[in-house]
Amino acid sequence: MASINSIIKTFKSELRHIYPNNEIQAFIEILLAYYTGLSKTDLIIKTDETVDSAVCQQIESSIVRLKNMEPVQYIIGETEFYDLKIKVNPAVLIPRPETEELVHWLINNHKKDKKTRVLDIGTGSGCIPLALKNNLPDAEIFALDVSKKALEIAKKNAKINKLDISFVQLDILNAKNNNNLGMFDIIVSNPPYVRGQEKTLMHKNVLDNEPHLALFVKNNEALVFYEAIIGFAKHHMHKKGCLYFEINEAYGKQMIELFEKNNYKNIELKQDINGKDRMIRAMKY
Repeated sequence: MASINSIIKTFKSELRHIYPNNEIQAFIEILLAYYTGLSKTDLIIKTDETVDSAVCQQIESSIVRLKNMEPVQYIIGETEFYDLKIKVNPAVLIPRPETEELVHWLINNHKKDKKTRVLDIGTGSGCIPLALKNNLPDAEIFALDVSKKALEIAKKNAKINKLDISFVQLDILNAKNNNNLGMFDIIVSNPPYVRGQEKTLMHKNVLDNEPHLALFVKNNEALVFYEAIIGFAKHHMHKKGCLYFEINEAYGKQMIELFEKNNYKNIELKQDINGKDRMIRAMKY
C-alpha cells in the first residue's frame, strides 16, 4: 500500500527528466482517476489516503510504460473526445484537440439541418462520426476506413456510446464510383497529411506508437488523400454539399487552389486555437 502523496512524489521523481511538469501532472490526474476514481480535487485534499498494492502495481507499470514514451491514452486504453469516452489502441490515432475544433465547426454550421447524410472518411477510432451523431441526432452518419482493426475499435466505441453509425471498410485511394454508399450532404475527413520529411519534427511517443498508415504521406504526394476524396465527392456528394477537412498547416494555399480547380465555392480556411491553418471547408457546385 502507498499514500496518494507518495505516489505523486514517485511520478515526479521518475519522470522529471523525461517530461515537463505540466505533462507529469496530467499523467498523475489521468492515471489516478482511471485506477482509483479520484478526482483532481481529491488529489489535493486526500493526499494521506492509501491505495492497495494491486493499484500500486498498476501505477508502477504505467510509470515504466511512460518512461518508454508510450502515450498515456494507450496505457489506459481510452481518451475523451467532445464529451465522449473513446477507446483507443495502437491501431488508431489518439484524437487531437484540433479535430475537436473541426467537429465543433461542422456542428455549429449544420445543427439546424434536417435529415443530413454525413460521411467520415478515414474514421480511425470513430471519434468524428460519434461526436457528430451525439450532437446531430437526426443525421444519418456513415464512416469508412481502410483498416479492419481500426473499424473494430470504431464499432466498439459506437456500441459503448450507444450511437448508431454505419461503418464501411474501403480504401479511398482505390475507391471508384461506389453506388452502394449513395449520396451525401456532408463529407468530412482528417486524412493522413504529415509528409515523410516532417518526421524529424514529431515527438518520439507519436512516431514509435501511433499508426503510420494514419499519419504519413510521401513528400511528393502531400495532397493525395484530399484529391482522392474530392474525386470521390464528384459521385457521392449532392450539389451544394459541403466538404470539411483537417489539413497540414503548410498547405492552406494549395488546398484553396485544389478546391478552386474543382469548381468548389464558399471556400473557408480556418485557423485553430494556436493560429495555424488547420481546417478548410468548401461547397460543391
